[in-house]
Amino acid sequence: MVILGAGFAGLELATRLSESLADEVRVTLIDQNESFHFGFSKLDVLFGRKASEDVLLDYAEVSKAGVEFRRERVRSIEPETRRVTTDRHSYDADILVVALGANYDLGATPGLEEGGYEYYSLRGAERMRDALGQFESGTMLIGILGQPFKCPPAPFEGALLLHDYLVQRGIRKAAEIRVIGPMSAPVPITREVSQGILDALGGRGIDYMANQHIIELDTTRKALRLESGESVPYEFFVGIPVHRVPEVVAASGLAPDGWIPVEHTNLATQFPDVYAVGDVAGAPTAKAGVFAESAAVVVADDIVARLHGTAPPRPWEAAGSCYIEFGGGAVGKVEANFLGGPKPTAQLVGPSAELAAEKEAFGLTRRARWFGP
Repeated sequence: MVILGAGFAGLELATRLSESLADEVRVTLIDQNESFHFGFSKLDVLFGRKASEDVLLDYAEVSKAGVEFRRERVRSIEPETRRVTTDRHSYDADILVVALGANYDLGATPGLEEGGYEYYSLRGAERMRDALGQFESGTMLIGILGQPFKCPPAPFEGALLLHDYLVQRGIRKAAEIRVIGPMSAPVPITREVSQGILDALGGRGIDYMANQHIIELDTTRKALRLESGESVPYEFFVGIPVHRVPEVVAASGLAPDGWIPVEHTNLATQFPDVYAVGDVAGAPTAKAGVFAESAAVVVADDIVARLHGTAPPRPWEAAGSCYIEFGGGAVGKVEANFLGGPKPTAQLVGPSAELAAEKEAFGLTRRARWFGP
């Protein structure tokens, strides 16, 4: 069995298969990177709470019975035959799981690379951290440049933490913070959660400009051009980049409509013995680690049931909680269930200091489970 990608989905799937099928299945886990980091740790780097090297977890520490990690770059995927070619080897998998995540296409928005910043990558968080110290006054714009994108609360979380940062520097009154995006509300699936986030933004003097599509950054004039023809000036622009499947996935034919279509109950693709898990999959859920992890649980159980000839697992509900920092040491969480009922549901819990501790425990638990104590 071959798992492509060692993020939330790949790590949890490999761990579960090691626990249940270590004597029956040989798992090869492939990722091009040498280390893993939690998405929320990029905020720690951005605001100087941790150094980059302190948030990295080395894949060399992965030691699970029946699982072999290989650091290789995937060059091609042939889903019909489940053949994978990397920069070092070729693999013919009995079962293939594609968990390669979503990539950031900064070039999709003209001007972003030259005139903007992003904190969705670790390198981007470092670059933005270094630039923030030069900001003294003017408008900070956080622009959501496309949908879907990872961790839907993250742009608003960033705005709330930028508010705290500017307050600490004593320059908040000299700055305006605005979030602009194509959604009608921060979390469109539920009015209550959206209103909770809007209230938090409003209480800090942060505006959300809804239903706006950004076309490009005019870096000379320092202004966004919107689809409506209007322009919005800024002094400091932060973009949530357009997300796309990795090029190797697009070239494979697995994602004819942009993302890999899957059976919602068990994440199986149209190709026999091929699954797609996590952000790369076209499931009608938010793209976030917690949902990738829960999907991996269902895929593991489905594989075990098939090999042992037992009943299939319960259908995937795509349920989980996403944490969101509100500033001042308080953390809230959005508890969502996308597929477990007639329509998606979500509620906002907190924020509180207790949930900040819960978020910390969330990361520590998975670190111990996937990488060892």
